[in-house]
Amino acid sequence: MATATATAAAAAPAAVPALVSPLPRRAFFQLPRRAGPKSLRVFASAARRRGLVVVAADAAAAAGGAEFSDEENPYEILGITPLDSFDHMKLAYKRKHKEAEENGDQYYLSKLEKAYDTVMMQQLQYRKKGVTYGSVQVSKDIKYADDQPIVPWGPRSSKSTVKDMRINLGISAAIVVWIAIMGNADWKPLQFLCFAFFYRILQKLRATEPPITPIYNEYGEVEGRGIRMAKRVVRALGLIFGCVFAASLGYTAAVNVIEFSWQYTPRIVYYYQELIVTAATSALLYITASYYR
Repeated sequence: MATATATAAAAAPAAVPALVSPLPRRAFFQLPRRAGPKSLRVFASAARRRGLVVVAADAAAAAGGAEFSDEENPYEILGITPLDSFDHMKLAYKRKHKEAEENGDQYYLSKLEKAYDTVMMQQLQYRKKGVTYGSVQVSKDIKYADDQPIVPWGPRSSKSTVKDMRINLGISAAIVVWIAIMGNADWKPLQFLCFAFFYRILQKLRATEPPITPIYNEYGEVEGRGIRMAKRVVRALGLIFGCVFAASLGYTAAVNVIEFSWQYTPRIVYYYQELIVTAATSALLYITASYYR
């Protein structure tokens, strides 16, 4: 018994060191320290890394835009001015792009593409703001060209300028005075009235046509220009014949109502049919050309 007790007593001191970790206590419980020079260096290097990331991001964002020096101008590279039309800009770009490809000048080709992208982005921003160049406001028909009416082929509200309205009024008044002075049955003034307002409406449709991106063929010609011109002609003819049809139908309906109510037709209504129809048509064409398109 004494031998066993002595053996256990001898083994106890050896077991205690086995349960104690050889690592220092500070390895498990890190005490807070003041930021010394080493911590400041780590913080500065991290800040520099973040700064480099920001600079790299800004450079990547600017890479998509223009990379021109102070002496270079994208308009001068394309050989155009900010006042040129979109068709002229596109044609100049196509011509210079073709010349650069034939000469094999990759540096000028890349610079030309960047200049064209810069000009197009600038024009797009101007269109969104409603400004073309020099703070010239764009008309609502062009600025909101994406807004389609409920009836695509129906007349659209588009008020003309005061000068155009006066011109339309002068044409209508001249035709009415002409047929009133003639005093005989003749449809020639109505024909001249239709021709005059056909030209007026056609010019208005051309001026208020929404801008589109032209597609050029290999000869530098814009594809679809003839189709758009044909649409303007058909629309102008539709508005003209619509006014003539409305005036003629209104005259016929008025004559029938008067004859049904009074049991006879007055001489002024019967013998001055051309004058009444021409005057009514001139009034309708004036309203259509001045306030619609």
